[in-house]
Amino acid sequence: MHRLLTGLLLTVLSFTAHADYVLETVAEGFDFPWSITFLPDGDYLLSMRSGELRRVSTNGDISEPLANTPGTYVAGQGGYFDILIDPAFESNRLVYLSYAGGSPDANGTTIMRATLTPDGFSDEEIIFRVSPDKDTPQHYGGKMLFLADDTLLLTTGDGFEYREAAQDKFSQLGKVLRLNRDGSVPADNPFANGEQGNPYVYSYGHRNPQGLALDTRTNTIYLHEHGPKGGDELNRILPGKNYGWPAVTHGINYSGAYVSPLQEAPGVTGALTWWVPSIAPSGLAYYDASVFPDWQGDLFVGALVDRDVKHLELENGEVKNQRSLFSELGERIREVRVGPDGFIYLLTDSNQGALIRVTPAN
Repeated sequence: MHRLLTGLLLTVLSFTAHADYVLETVAEGFDFPWSITFLPDGDYLLSMRSGELRRVSTNGDISEPLANTPGTYVAGQGGYFDILIDPAFESNRLVYLSYAGGSPDANGTTIMRATLTPDGFSDEEIIFRVSPDKDTPQHYGGKMLFLADDTLLLTTGDGFEYREAAQDKFSQLGKVLRLNRDGSVPADNPFANGEQGNPYVYSYGHRNPQGLALDTRTNTIYLHEHGPKGGDELNRILPGKNYGWPAVTHGINYSGAYVSPLQEAPGVTGALTWWVPSIAPSGLAYYDASVFPDWQGDLFVGALVDRDVKHLELENGEVKNQRSLFSELGERIREVRVGPDGFIYLLTDSNQGALIRVTPAN
């Protein structure tokens, strides 16, 4: 291992409505870090969009790139996306990585499962790849989330040029998909028999979802997705529901033309909140720890455009209030996660990206 960071950057701010916090740079120098997962021994695994995985110790030691990781299509938004450990990781050492698999002419969001070794992966297995293939390097989705029953959710984007596919229940583009840990179809999926939709589809009508979080007390699933020009959304995900894109949207085309004149419609589940203009949401965390008691039950959304994190106060599952945090970093925030230690972790989005730990000031 080698250390890319020798010092700690500490910034303390006070807010009247919240406890004081400290921003601590654990490590930096990452090539567009995309996601983080937490190992039982206290280390972190980080995925880079550029196609690298690195292990980071709690004191900032960064490994060489891990071995036996999959090749990926790095273009546009393509590359490595999310990384998770298996619910039974301590006994099976399994890790799940989502990434852009394939070529410029035929690519799609892919999940590889492998065994973590001291230096990298072994027993690598592709357990899922989104169908159909697309020929665009945009709108992959790629976020994963384990539910309480140990099934795995995967978000997929509409491929940018294929937005009508989001309304096609037989396409896996523009969806939240649900699969078993081995990549098979759960028997209780909304369209498991394949007669009314693709068996993997859990919800549909999504544009480019890049945030997934779970309220473990109520098993409520939260998702955010990028709108076009305006219209980024936060949604509560329910099985079999239609979230509207592109038939219903609060945004417009980048040209200024309408995508749709409708902001609501029968049969479409409305957003909990939305952002106009766009904040470009990336990373989503539900806070259920005790370290920051005033933040319990709230959501935290990374905002690439605004270079901050949106703190959404929830009341009875609805957004009651919203404020900006951590703007003093002056960085695009790619990922927001709550660690097993109860601290909040941020990844900044640059070719010298940093892993930031948010802790109480006292």
